[in-house]
Amino acid sequence: MRCGFISIIGEPNVGKSTLLNTVIGTKLAIVTPKPQTTRHRILGVKNLPDAQLVFLDTPGIHRGKTRLSRFMMQAVDEALIDPQIVLYMTDANRSPYPDLAFLRRHLRQPDVTVFWLLNKTDRMASAQLLPLIDDFPDKDAFAEVLPLSALRGDNVGALVDCLVRYLPESPAHFPPDMPTDRDERFLIAELIREQVMLRTHEEVPYAVAVEVEEFRERRDGGVEIEASVMVEKASQKGILVGRQGQMIKAIGTQARRAIGGLLHCPVRLHLVVRVRRNWKEHAGTLRTLGFGEMRG
Repeated sequence: MRCGFISIIGEPNVGKSTLLNTVIGTKLAIVTPKPQTTRHRILGVKNLPDAQLVFLDTPGIHRGKTRLSRFMMQAVDEALIDPQIVLYMTDANRSPYPDLAFLRRHLRQPDVTVFWLLNKTDRMASAQLLPLIDDFPDKDAFAEVLPLSALRGDNVGALVDCLVRYLPESPAHFPPDMPTDRDERFLIAELIREQVMLRTHEEVPYAVAVEVEEFRERRDGGVEIEASVMVEKASQKGILVGRQGQMIKAIGTQARRAIGGLLHCPVRLHLVVRVRRNWKEHAGTLRTLGFGEMRG
């Protein structure tokens, strides 16, 4: 039996969460075209007959100034404390080369195994790929260099096989029926936030947080959920509610369907939009949203 922790890092919007979902085979992390969709460290467990792969999806590497951004980068840093393997993912079409200086600063164990994954290769001609890899002078810093398409699943199976070969012999860390360490409330809040990010633009998606306030099981086998959608300004609330409540109604409809797919039962979802000014800097609100304690 082989088992180990595998941290996925990279800049925003390179496909880290898409890779996690594809490998695990279920939706654990929300995915949108907007950068910085992922805010938390999300654990996903892939079980094989002879191995257990424990993936840590992380927020995109960025230089934010808010307390929330510092929490997000702390999640990246913590995922690099003691993994067996690090997957540094880049977008082969946009910003193809890894930031080796970042790796050297943040890796606690300099001899940890690091893969370079070039994602979104389905969007480029295959003839462009090999020169792209060959032109990177530090490619020998990586144990493996693998092109793939996380969205289409191209070469993802080969990645999993390769990871198993590098993992140490170890008993499984998690039960086989536990795909993640996140609870239902977290996953529900994320599915609601995903619909907000897909349907709003400019500052609004990044000003939103979601808190599940009530989760009740009904006698008919369904569930009733009450959730707050927090924004920072009254103007953002107006956009999110929409004319005659049409925007928040559309968000709720799509989120309810996604939550029903997650829970496999009928769902009643009630959303309330609240203004909580400067919530990204408020320690108590961030703790409520699952961001823990800030180091230092």
